Amino acid sequence: MLQRPEAEARAQLLDVHRYEVALDLTRGDEEFASRTAIHFTAREPGDTFVEIKPAALHAATLDGHRLDPAALDGNRLPLTGLAAGPHELRLDATMRYSRTGEGMHRFTDPADGESYVYTQLFMDDIQRVFGAFDQPDLKAVFELTVTAPPTWTVLANGRTEQLPDGTWRAAATPRISTYLVAVAAGPWHSVRTEHAGLPFGLHCRRSLAPHLDADAEELLDLTRRCFDRYHQIFTEPYPFDSYDQAFVPEFNAGAMENPGLVTFRDEFVFRSAVTDTERQTRGMVIAHEMAHMWFGDLVTLRWWDDIWLNESFAEYMGYQVLSEATRFTGTWTDFAVARKGWGYDADQRPSTHPVAPAPHDVPDTASALLNFDGISYAKGASALRQLVAWMGEKDFLAGINDHFARHRFGNATLADFLDSLARATDRDVHAWAERWLRTTGVDTLTPTLVEGNGTWHLHVAHTGSRPHRITVGAYDPDPAHTDRLALRDRFDVDVPADGDPARRTFPQAAPALVVLNDGDLSYAKVRFDPASWRTAARALSGLPDQLTRAVVWNAARDLVRDGELAPTAYLDVARDHLPHENDLAVVQGVLAFARTQIADRYLPPEARHTALTTLTALSRAILRRTEGPGDGPEAGLRLTAVRVLIDSATTPEPIQDWLDDGSVPGGPALDHELRWRILGRLAALGATTPEAIDAELADDQSATGREGAARCRAALPDPDAKRAAWDALFTADAEAELSNYLFTATATGFWVPEQQDLLRPYVARYFAEVPALAARRGPALAKAAGRYAFPAVCVEEATLRLGERCLAEGDPTPALRRTLDDQLDDVRRALRVREAAANA
Repeated sequence: MLQRPEAEARAQLLDVHRYEVALDLTRGDEEFASRTAIHFTAREPGDTFVEIKPAALHAATLDGHRLDPAALDGNRLPLTGLAAGPHELRLDATMRYSRTGEGMHRFTDPADGESYVYTQLFMDDIQRVFGAFDQPDLKAVFELTVTAPPTWTVLANGRTEQLPDGTWRAAATPRISTYLVAVAAGPWHSVRTEHAGLPFGLHCRRSLAPHLDADAEELLDLTRRCFDRYHQIFTEPYPFDSYDQAFVPEFNAGAMENPGLVTFRDEFVFRSAVTDTERQTRGMVIAHEMAHMWFGDLVTLRWWDDIWLNESFAEYMGYQVLSEATRFTGTWTDFAVARKGWGYDADQRPSTHPVAPAPHDVPDTASALLNFDGISYAKGASALRQLVAWMGEKDFLAGINDHFARHRFGNATLADFLDSLARATDRDVHAWAERWLRTTGVDTLTPTLVEGNGTWHLHVAHTGSRPHRITVGAYDPDPAHTDRLALRDRFDVDVPADGDPARRTFPQAAPALVVLNDGDLSYAKVRFDPASWRTAARALSGLPDQLTRAVVWNAARDLVRDGELAPTAYLDVARDHLPHENDLAVVQGVLAFARTQIADRYLPPEARHTALTTLTALSRAILRRTEGPGDGPEAGLRLTAVRVLIDSATTPEPIQDWLDDGSVPGGPALDHELRWRILGRLAALGATTPEAIDAELADDQSATGREGAARCRAALPDPDAKRAAWDALFTADAEAELSNYLFTATATGFWVPEQQDLLRPYVARYFAEVPALAARRGPALAKAAGRYAFPAVCVEEATLRLGERCLAEGDPTPALRRTLDDQLDDVRRALRVREAAANA
């Protein structure tokens, strides 16, 4: 791994000008050829190194003089005795394709046998594709040529053309960082257009062509609208020569902001029915990645301690621009109910870190990779949203544009960013940043209401260290509708960082409900006074604004996680109000928490059946309310309810009938996603067979079908099926190793709450075997093993003891250690929630 002092020394020594890279992708399924020429200048005499991770390094020359390939030490080839002045380094190597979504990933589509490759080079995986001085502040121009099979199309950061000899050449890039280089090659299905004088393209596997074509106009419309909106708010024009969006298979992240060639996971090419909220999420990712073209690609971090700024900015801009420029105007409700909890959860674990970590806390690339979490995304975006509320959007954007102008095609730091904001406002943004970006944990805001002499008084107590500018909503029963609430007043309150509570006095009697952080412009847990919570529990669905309802649901979620509200009480509120909720994001977010966290973890096993019965009844109530034809919000609500009904089934008969009939009574018809979902639940209940799974796979021979079958087989409550799934996950045979997606599918099917007696012996095996798996297969699979293969359904002290011993004695890799730390803390929290509920 690269150490920060090494990177700083190399940046002082070198100025890298240009890479000439030639890749040959016609060498078979396992390896490809890679030749690189790097043109650079040494500012003074010195020693350094170049990174490369080859299957074989055949030759290396520096200024025409041969270097010994045997000198390669791990991923470093020493360059000693450099004289001051210009140099040319040439490397000739054979590289391996990846099956883990890192480096140059290769995938063969089971639907038609076609193969595809694409690069994912973040954070230091360019070394798996070609040799490079691999750090973000050694920007250079990249010139690529690619030899590919004759039926393939090659995409890259710049426009590509096929030469008379059949090779492909990409236009030279502007100066970009090494981790942003991108190539995607295969027999792509493409939809092309032009906008603002630039070529725009959408690309996917051929087997997904009908599904991309069905959504192409929506995708292009979103892209055009976001592109135009960014040009309204940014003074710097789009800095690259084209804008391609490639939906690629087995992609680990949501997307990657490669300049001119954004890569997305191809699940965003919807082949089954989805809700409008899921379409909105796809739109947000499009807007998020486009924001990176300026913040991240045009102006890039100097070192990885500032990676949060890339992601937080893109996260904030993604939601904001989508809400301003498209039909998806409710993005911040979805952020509140579905995304923000990711930040709150991460910020309450022992592994929490500041949004902007101190430089000494990110000493190397391995530690930097650990900070891609809910803090860098959701908390960071929340902090920026609070910053905009505090300093004003006009000044915020003026500071952003100053930042772009000063550092275009260069590198910058947090200090540079804050200096640009400070030039645009008279507010002390540096002091704000110290409070908001350099501290950890979630603040808690608690109201106290006092009535007397025809007035009411609001005191806002504050636990934490940050100042907050919040909006407070005061609500009364609606006299015309007894099940609804009406807004009496909404006002701003400044909560100081420390000192006395914020206080306000108002005429009239106290309202029935006071909601702190109404509008969700700050980042804090909020509590209720007793009367307000009684009103919320009785009339939550009667609040007039969906974002207010999301804030209240989030507060209830926090109360459960903190042991202050019984999980069964949360389910009661959900049962009473979700059948009347019209906002799809709220319904999806609440049901996801109730089904996965409450039913599977926060309730003891003996209470789980009752919880699932409650969720089933709730979902049926939503189905009754949404009967009839329609493609609007009702269809999304209905699809959400069907999914939860399937996942919550305690007996096989109802969902088996749906599978046999090919439809849910009253709709929807069962598409592939719903069929695999039903079959997965039937497998967990022991109500299907391997033969039935094979028959379903015969009807859906897609990559998604293959993953569905793997998940179903692993879920069967049969010792042989469990043994086979375990062996597939943890095999040391390189030729039998599962790809990243098949690994995840098998792992998610394996751990079934109803099968704890069968699974318990595997808990000890997991902690004994997972360190070697992580070391063998790298960070991406280590993270997948820690997240999906972890025995999360075994909420027991024994799981904690085994996990803590693994951390102490098993020598897990950094990526695995961080994930295990977080998972074990979630087990501790679940045990505390159960204990609090039992003692209530």
